[in-house]
Amino acid sequence: MPERELLFELEGLGCANCAAKIERRVQDLPEISRSEVNFLQQSLRVVLQDKGKAKSVVPQIEAIVHSLEPYVTVKQRERLSFLPDSLLADSQKKERQIRHLRIQLIAGALIYTAAFILDHWGAAANSILLALYLTAYLIPGFPVLLKAVSNILKGKVFDENFLMAIATIGALVISQRSEAVAVMLFYQIGELFQMTAVHRSRRSISELLSIRPDYANIQKAGSLVKVRPESVAVGDFVVVKPGEKVPLDGVVRKGCGAIDTSALTGESVLREVEPGDPILSGCINKNGVLTIEVTASFGESTVSKIIEMVSSAGSKKTKSENLISRFAGIYTPIVVAAAVLLAVVPPVFFGGSFSVWVYRALSFLVISCPCALVVSVPLGYFGGIGAASKRGILIKGSNFLDVLGRADCVIFDKTGTLTKGEFIVTDVVPAGNSSGVSAGDGFGMNATASRSGDDLLRLAAMAEWYSDHPIAHSVRRAAEEKGISGIVLDSSQYKEIAGRGISVHSPDGDLLVGNRKLMMESDVKEVPEILTVGTILFVAVDRRFAGYLEISDEVRPGASKVIEELKNLHISHIAMLTGDHAASADKVAGELGITEVFSELLPSQKLEKIEEIFARRNADPAVSGSLVFVGDGINDAPVLVRADIGIAIGAMASGAAIEAADIVIMTDDMEALPKAIHIARKTRRIIMENIIFALSIKGVILLLAALGLTNLWFAIFADVGVAVLAIMNSVRAGR
Repeated sequence: MPERELLFELEGLGCANCAAKIERRVQDLPEISRSEVNFLQQSLRVVLQDKGKAKSVVPQIEAIVHSLEPYVTVKQRERLSFLPDSLLADSQKKERQIRHLRIQLIAGALIYTAAFILDHWGAAANSILLALYLTAYLIPGFPVLLKAVSNILKGKVFDENFLMAIATIGALVISQRSEAVAVMLFYQIGELFQMTAVHRSRRSISELLSIRPDYANIQKAGSLVKVRPESVAVGDFVVVKPGEKVPLDGVVRKGCGAIDTSALTGESVLREVEPGDPILSGCINKNGVLTIEVTASFGESTVSKIIEMVSSAGSKKTKSENLISRFAGIYTPIVVAAAVLLAVVPPVFFGGSFSVWVYRALSFLVISCPCALVVSVPLGYFGGIGAASKRGILIKGSNFLDVLGRADCVIFDKTGTLTKGEFIVTDVVPAGNSSGVSAGDGFGMNATASRSGDDLLRLAAMAEWYSDHPIAHSVRRAAEEKGISGIVLDSSQYKEIAGRGISVHSPDGDLLVGNRKLMMESDVKEVPEILTVGTILFVAVDRRFAGYLEISDEVRPGASKVIEELKNLHISHIAMLTGDHAASADKVAGELGITEVFSELLPSQKLEKIEEIFARRNADPAVSGSLVFVGDGINDAPVLVRADIGIAIGAMASGAAIEAADIVIMTDDMEALPKAIHIARKTRRIIMENIIFALSIKGVILLLAALGLTNLWFAIFADVGVAVLAIMNSVRAGR
């Protein structure tokens, strides 16, 4: 059946536990195949089994949300790829709520302190103490009681408001007034910590998505007119003045200036641009007026894709998050049932004071709130994603961050990844000149070889005219620098042969320009064996060998340091895949300290090689980590998709990288790769610390409470104390 995605904003969603319940309840609808609630971004995505059921399922979803969170506003959206309206509208409201709660806590704490001192010294009548305790209780506790009653009337039982209301009212009934007030105060302190942490995370989303341009300047009737970026078409010209954001991807046609790319790359160094340079949306023009020809619509622009990544990152949950969500769904009802049995069974069947066993049961209720896990786990993952984004590392979801943290194998593409991908023609060798002709300045050709050398370069540039490959750019650039021009042929005369080269019909004859495999398969005779570390581009005219061009690439600065850092991170398997010939591949691998190299591979063979590596790893029971492939995102899309984690480096040069990869490093700085792995591992460690810590403390104190070896103060620590510590620990992931 056809599937359809529905998107909703959940404005006012403030309870992580409720968010998990909404996700489960919506998932249980027969019309829904998948449900994902993003608590931090207050959004819900659902995928329908049948798109024809959309109209009938929307009211059901609204009813589920309102039954669990009565004060949440549900708004259906066509897209959530931009900053949801609810985050903007909710920000100031949430700040007011935090200030109000802080004032309530201070007032309640002061009155409680006064009542506690008077009670301890016996300096006040019982009626005065009762009035003080009730006042201290109701100031922070009245909103909790109100929500509990409202939710019970709507059929929502066993939420944290219900648990706190029952526990504290029960404590008041059995004359544990001081502890009842303390439970409510500390519960609200925990709520304050949670609200503040979540609000800061949501505010960080706003900062991440601030790269969205609000308008574009286009020329109309001799003046500049501001229009929405979505209305600008490919081929239009936009003008960007100093201080304005670049609204769409394009090429600079007029003007020079310095642009701030920090929102995309995390780098504070300005980048100079001039006519002919590509420029990405989301950058800020710092000086000069730029006229830019638009090369991608707004929906396909870099800034749009980045916003889509950030917006959907929280929806792609890890196994840990899903496990905690399911655990919370059964944990609270079980503990509540155990508390009821603990309060009733011992005094009824074994004798004893009801007040003693009710007190123990109340401790159970306080302990049972699962917010420490439900909030801290997704908060930790989002903190890790935020920490990475500040360094120009964009991660599409917490599931990818989790898998990256388990990486033990990294496979690199060579060209454009380990090397700069900035090719230069270093040698032009016509047929019959076995010694080669030095490229140097003017290629160092002597008078007798000059004509044939220029002619060979002209033929190669003519054949490579329509190609976007970096090698083709280098050939055309070399011809332009020499002032060599040829006939621009009709594009219908060209045939690009994947992994081989180009075949083109020209006035000079049928040209073949490409690698040795193309020459052999085309039955070109007398093609020499070339022993060099550069890339060789052979040229043949009418199947007769005409000569070759040697093209060289440079290793990225710092690449060898990155390989060393990966080894220090205990990445046990590092390899390189390339379509380049063996001599060039071995030279680069030798410089970088990579021992396993697979060269002369077609794009399809790269995928086959990855499959072989997977098969080898699967056959080894000692291997349990994940495989990461690092490429430039242009030619390696199948391999990026097939790897456990696909990482594209250098998205400033490749918009396609954002589509193909799970993680995009927006800079050309290779050192971001080990940083990304370090952040992922740190985040996973923090998440596991929270899970183990919270479950251990709650388990121990539940047992002690059942045995009567603890009191409500310990229960408060098991709930609020654990939640606060777990949230504070999660915040570390964002640093």
